Parts: sequence; C-alpha cells; structure tokens
Amino acid sequence: MSHLPRFWNLGWSSFLDWWSNQSVVSEQGPSPLYGQQEMNEPLLDNSEGQLFLTEAFKVIVEEVLCKGTDVKEKVCEWREPEELAALLDLELRENGEPQHQLLQRIRDVAKYSVKTNHPRFFNQLFAGVDYHALTGRFLTEALNTSQYTYEVAPVFVLMEDEVLSKLRSLVGWAEGDGIFCPGGTMSNMYAMNVARYRAFPEVKLKGMWSLPRLAVFTSQQSHYSVMKAAAFQGIGTENVFKVKVDDRGCMIPEDLGETIELAKSQGAVPFFVHATSGTTVQGAFDPLEPIADICDRQGLWMHVDAAWGGSVLFSKEHKHLMRGVERADSVTWNPHKMMLTGLQCSAILLKDTTHLLKHCHSADAKYLFQQDKFYDTSLDTGDKSIQCGRKVDCLKLWLMWKAVGSKGLEERVDRKTFSSPIYLTYVFRFCSVEQPLFVNVCFWFIPPSLRGKENSPDYNDRLSKVAPVIKERMMKQGTMMLGYQPQGGRVNFFRMIVISPQLSHQDMTFCLNEIERLGSDL
Repeated sequence: MSHLPRFWNLGWSSFLDWWSNQSVVSEQGPSPLYGQQEMNEPLLDNSEGQLFLTEAFKVIVEEVLCKGTDVKEKVCEWREPEELAALLDLELRENGEPQHQLLQRIRDVAKYSVKTNHPRFFNQLFAGVDYHALTGRFLTEALNTSQYTYEVAPVFVLMEDEVLSKLRSLVGWAEGDGIFCPGGTMSNMYAMNVARYRAFPEVKLKGMWSLPRLAVFTSQQSHYSVMKAAAFQGIGTENVFKVKVDDRGCMIPEDLGETIELAKSQGAVPFFVHATSGTTVQGAFDPLEPIADICDRQGLWMHVDAAWGGSVLFSKEHKHLMRGVERADSVTWNPHKMMLTGLQCSAILLKDTTHLLKHCHSADAKYLFQQDKFYDTSLDTGDKSIQCGRKVDCLKLWLMWKAVGSKGLEERVDRKTFSSPIYLTYVFRFCSVEQPLFVNVCFWFIPPSLRGKENSPDYNDRLSKVAPVIKERMMKQGTMMLGYQPQGGRVNFFRMIVISPQLSHQDMTFCLNEIERLGSDL
C-alpha cells in the first residue's frame, strides 16, 4: 500500500487527476494502468449486443417457433453423441468468435435439439407452447432479478403473492402460504421438510440426533422424488413405506392404514403421508377423502403431489378427481406441465397460516433480510426458501392467466386435455394397459410375430424388447417421440402423453399408424 498516494487526504477531483496520469511501462512503451481503460470505456457495446439479440431472436422464431411447431418438420434431428459433439464444435477457446458464426451456433443448437413444441412430441409431462407465457419467460430473463426481497423484485414479490393466493383458492383454501420452487421434486421436498419441522421443531437446531426413527408413506406408483427427499433429509429410503395400489394405479386406503400400523410395530414414528393426483406413468389419482380421514385420525401431515394433475382444479367437470384436496396440509402443483407455462414453474402450497415455511427454513441473513428497512419487511419472502438466489417463475403464469383468464384455462383442460385420450381410446387397436383416467395413455404394440402367441413361455421377454426398438426407430427418423417403461409385473409398454394444444385427431391417428409402420417387421 506504501506505493499508493494518500488519496484519502485528497479531494475526489485530485484523485481522478492522479489516476488519469498513471501508466505501466512495458517493452512496447507506456500503457494505461490495469483497469484504467475499462474505467474510461464500457466493456460491453450495448448497440452491438442489441443488434445481435435482434438477429438471434429472428433465428429463434424461425427455427424453434415456426419449424419447431410445424408437423411437417422432424421432432428430432438425431445424431449419435460423438457426431453431435463434432457438429456443434463444443470446445471453448481463448478467443471469441464473430457474430455471424455465433448466429450459426444458435441455428445448430435449435436444429439438433428436441422440439418439445412439436404436435407429435408425446414423450414428457410437458409439451406445446403458450406465447403469452413465453413472452413472460423472455421478460424474466431480460430483467434478470432474484425473487428474494421487495427491494430487488418489487413487482414479482407482489405478483407471486397474488398467483399463489389464486392457486390456493382453487385448492379450496381461503388463506395459507407457499412459494415457487425449481420443480416438483423440490416442492415435494419442501413439504416433507416442513412436515417434519412441525412434528419435531427441535430438528432445526439439534439435527437428526433429536429424532426418533421417522416413517413416510406413499403409493407404489408415486414419484421417485419421495425417495430422494427421504435420502436428502436423512430420513432414509428404508423408512419410506410403499402402499399398495389397485389396477388403475390408485392408492388403496385400507392398505395405508395397515402399513401405518406395521411401521409403528417396527418402532417407527409416522409423520407424513404423500398422496398423488396424477401419477407419472398411469395418470392415477389417489382417493383423497379416505386418505384424509386416516391422516386426521393418526395426526399425520397429508401432502398431495398434484404436480401433474393439479390443473384439473380449473375444470368444473373434472375437478372431482381431486375431491378432498382441501383437507390436505400441502399441495405440489406444476403449471409448467398441463398449463403450458414452460419450464420451470412449480409451486408448493400450504394451508398453514403460522409461517411454518419461514420458521423451518429461515437463517436470518442480516445482509439481505434487514429488519430496519424503510418498507414492510414481511414482503422479503426469500427466507422461506432453502435457496438464496431464486428465479422468477410467477410472471409467465401470471401473464398467460391474464391473457386467457380462468375460463380459458378451464377450456384447455376440458376440450384439449380430456378429449384426446377419449378419441384415442375410441380408435384404439393396440393392447391397452388400463382404461385411461387422465391424459396418460398406456399400451403395448403387439408385432406380427407375437400375435396369437400370448401363451408362449418367452412371450413377455420378447414383448419387452418391442417398445425400445420402435422408440429407437422413431427417434432416428424424427417422426415423433413418446416414452416407454416397465411397471411392476408389466413389461415395457408405451406411455403417450396427450396435452399439446396443437394436437389434432389426425396427429393421434398418425401416431398409431406410425407405430404400426415402425414395428411391422418385428
């Protein structure tokens, strides 16, 4: 520090004079002191950057939003990993590239990515595009703020509160709490953690040493996030008790009661029941009323994972699938699935009004959540979260909801979501796993070589190989995309998810014809 002038004794103008006269001598002669050039000139050229963004946006509209939604285009331009890596030229180098080359990079990224907006993308529990929600996503990225305090996200703190309140009202709660999370898995983890905190608040201070052996209950077909949450929170996957399901995949309440008693007999302490509204594979809805009765009698926290099926609450015709949800303590809901808000948009909703969410997760960071701010500090909602930086996920849902209203969202559920599986069932000529309750249509394709041979000893083994082969062919040809999986004693079967608003009956008929074409020689 001795080589620096005592500029703290100087005025600001004197310091600037000193700074501007500094230089570093090199073999090439005097050069500006390190940092001086950056101080005098902006490091980024805004006009050049905005021009690039304008051109890049044109590429995105053309390649992703025009071609990516065109039924005549491929769902996937498949390449093997080594070939794709070479085509994309992924290596990061010392020097940057010119703008025209970067624009080509954007085209390549779009070209070789899966087009989830394509009408024939049936692979995941999300599909299609809503342009109002997409606009919200663009705006969120451009504003680039974090949803933890009112001072840096005033619009979004108020907006999140309104959206969460509206979602809770659809569940049937006049008041409560909640927060947007990075996906349904995290929302389910929040529910389990808050439930444990309510039962054993000392765990926050003393940790696992203060707890007995805890027991979690969920159905055999629940989402794998239940196991992840138990492992992550130190409860242990062996303490997740799986409850039997019926042929449709719905939890059997009588077995839940028996399983709870079994856990008690083994010295475990039940505290959390995880029900599902819309299972991942079959789209099953657990019977919430009898499950709630058991939770009330046993004093257990009842969580409903409605990440997939929650949007039926918009529909007067179909909300009966979640009858009794208002009796739950918490609900997970992913609008980025059926409601088309785009990834990611997931909420954990709580009936609680005692601020359990904040008490459970708060760390009172003094640099961020000061209590002597000039505004109402209850608006600083970030301490409810296990994250610090938190992406704004409410804007895309809010903007879409503003555009189409609750009635428009109800129409999507009624007209598109439920009419498509009904049509598929009507024209079905394959072997259906079960009559669909929801938008998950599960079936086997029986190839010519296996027809009439159901009693052959190797029938199931051979049938299990059919779906993977057809999936490979459709991916490499790019004609469509749907998933497959085994389940319990059932060998690999297709799972077709029909939620895209662009879907037509012709698309679904095409899907069945295409599977037949791709498997005709098997």
